[in-house]
Amino acid sequence: MNTPSQNARPAPSLHFGQVVIGPPGSGKTTYCRGMQEFLTSLGRKVVVVNLDPANEGLPYQCDVDISELVTLDDVMEGLKLGPNGGLIYCMEYLETNFDWLEARLKQHHDSYFLFDCPGQVELYTHHNALKNVFSQLSRWNFRLTAVHLVDSHYCADPAKFISVLCTSLSTMLHVELPHVNILSKMDLIEQYGKLAFNLDFYTEVMDLSYLLDHLAADPFFKKFLHLNEKLAEVIQDYSLVSFVPLNVQDRESMVQVLRTVDKANGYCFGDLEERNLQAMMSAAVGADFQFDAALGVQERYVESNEKTVAEEVMDL
Repeated sequence: MNTPSQNARPAPSLHFGQVVIGPPGSGKTTYCRGMQEFLTSLGRKVVVVNLDPANEGLPYQCDVDISELVTLDDVMEGLKLGPNGGLIYCMEYLETNFDWLEARLKQHHDSYFLFDCPGQVELYTHHNALKNVFSQLSRWNFRLTAVHLVDSHYCADPAKFISVLCTSLSTMLHVELPHVNILSKMDLIEQYGKLAFNLDFYTEVMDLSYLLDHLAADPFFKKFLHLNEKLAEVIQDYSLVSFVPLNVQDRESMVQVLRTVDKANGYCFGDLEERNLQAMMSAAVGADFQFDAALGVQERYVESNEKTVAEEVMDL
């Protein structure tokens, strides 16, 4: 007679990874390539899964590609849909073909997964197809962190930054995964204008009333002051949104992002991986360097502002 211990099935193994999401052009595919190279250098076995049916000419080694199942061009041509409708159809088609995805993922064992997702905002804010895909992955014992990328240069425009905050909050509430918001392309943060405040104001999403004062100075946005106040209240009442700055070519920046993501989904460094990381950081910038200090990031990427407080008030 079999004992209960003999009948018990072994617990399914955990799979850790990231679902990389965000609006078009925010750097998702570049992030996947950079993170794949970075993790490989640490000794972590990485599998990249392309879930974007519009992705062509992938710059990274892709182990699972949705184009084997469906492509956006075929859907648009066959069903006479536009790009937005076509992407939604592709995600719904993937949702009805979980067996295909499961079979492809089962071919890779003891790996860390990067899911490169489409760049259509409504897929993350209110449409359920991609959310259902993430839920199914969780049922397959995947422990995932949603890495939401937005362009850092939006910080230079108060109206666009409030829009980014609303989108980020809506995505966090809808996707229902451990979540890390990323300000990507930090080397281009002041490409379209100067920051009104220090960088930590934007990464920690501090008192938005100061940002509203800047908006009120613009005749166009002054008409919508009450609306902007209510949006700021919603963001601050939830108090969920913050950002991690990232330049994918900066190794210290990648370390900070990786530690934040690993903390969010519960991944623990292996001994060899931790030693590789320590050796890499010691050789690069010294073991005591802390990139997560907003001041250090600001000194690297943001031009200093020599104006006095009185001059800044006059600008307002």
